[in-house]
Amino acid sequence: MKMRAAVLRQTGAKAPYETSQPISVEEIELSKPEAGELLVRVIGGGLCHSDLSVINGSRPRPVPLVLGHEGAGEVVEVGPGIRDLVPGDPVVFQFSANCGRCRRCLEGRPQICEVNAEARAKGELMGGGRRLRAADGEMLAHHSGVSCFAEYAVIDRGSCVKVDSDIPLETAAIFGCAVMTGVGAVLNTARIRAGDTVAVIGLGGVGLNGLLGAKVAGAGAVIAIDLNDDRLGLARQLGATHTFNAADPKLAEQVRDITKGGVDFAFDFAGVVPALETGYSLLRTGGELVIAGLAPVDSKFSFSPPQLVSDEKAIRGSYMGGCVPVRDIPRFIDLYRQGRLPIDALISRSVGFEDINEGFDRLADGSAIRQILTPHAAA
Repeated sequence: MKMRAAVLRQTGAKAPYETSQPISVEEIELSKPEAGELLVRVIGGGLCHSDLSVINGSRPRPVPLVLGHEGAGEVVEVGPGIRDLVPGDPVVFQFSANCGRCRRCLEGRPQICEVNAEARAKGELMGGGRRLRAADGEMLAHHSGVSCFAEYAVIDRGSCVKVDSDIPLETAAIFGCAVMTGVGAVLNTARIRAGDTVAVIGLGGVGLNGLLGAKVAGAGAVIAIDLNDDRLGLARQLGATHTFNAADPKLAEQVRDITKGGVDFAFDFAGVVPALETGYSLLRTGGELVIAGLAPVDSKFSFSPPQLVSDEKAIRGSYMGGCVPVRDIPRFIDLYRQGRLPIDALISRSVGFEDINEGFDRLADGSAIRQILTPHAAA
């Protein structure tokens, strides 16, 4: 079938993207779903910093590529072998399908499935190959097995989770990345306990979800840190007990004073080395730094190994919030229904195909947190 899609043909374009136009909206060909795959009509796709990292070249991916890894839609067609979904079912995409058989899957860590990682690196689906083709016949890569900046997507069955129909799919879209990664890092990776002190560094869509996760878990002090004062204001509205501009030279001193020695957990959601250094500096004895932000591939972060031992500190990575999507997306949606994850406050606006480059400018300069591409909206 023919459809419109947002295609990235070259990485490393200079901002502003409104001028350089790294993303082109093209009519492309989408193949039918094969065994174990679905055709989904995309209702909404979230513009995420992970997409931005592909656009600016800090996270290499094969190009040309149809962008988009966070989104939601409705099933249109099911491929052979699928019995648990039917046309019309609402689904949320998730960007790390799993094989269920590799060592990581058998450990109960499907978010780091080895088979999916290999397919993702090649820009393919887990079943092998690509289902996207440009007008001239050139094959196009899939973005994390999803490619939801398009009117339709063919995905592996494991790349989505069925959800109830009472939540708007434009809102449900951000559960597939921002909510899972942020809330999951706090509840699954760190497993913070009531009364723990927490620092959240980087207040984009993922970081603010981390803050909400800390509130859900009953954290004591929740300290929000960012360079953007508007985001610090939003963090206070969402329940941060203290906020600091990351440029404050007395940041570490003040945090240690508030917490009587440092935080139990510091979360890096910024994906830059200064944020890692700040997080590590804020830890108390026995504290833990959880890194959920994706830094550029050539980044290096240093720390004192003797101090890591003598103070029993820890540094942990958190990919996709340590989530099992089929378990965690529904329970996070339940928290949303209860009003405990007010993620509507994080959605800045909807955008159409014609506004997608400008949308990434707004994401890059911090003037928008989450924007939702609505591919079927009239221009």
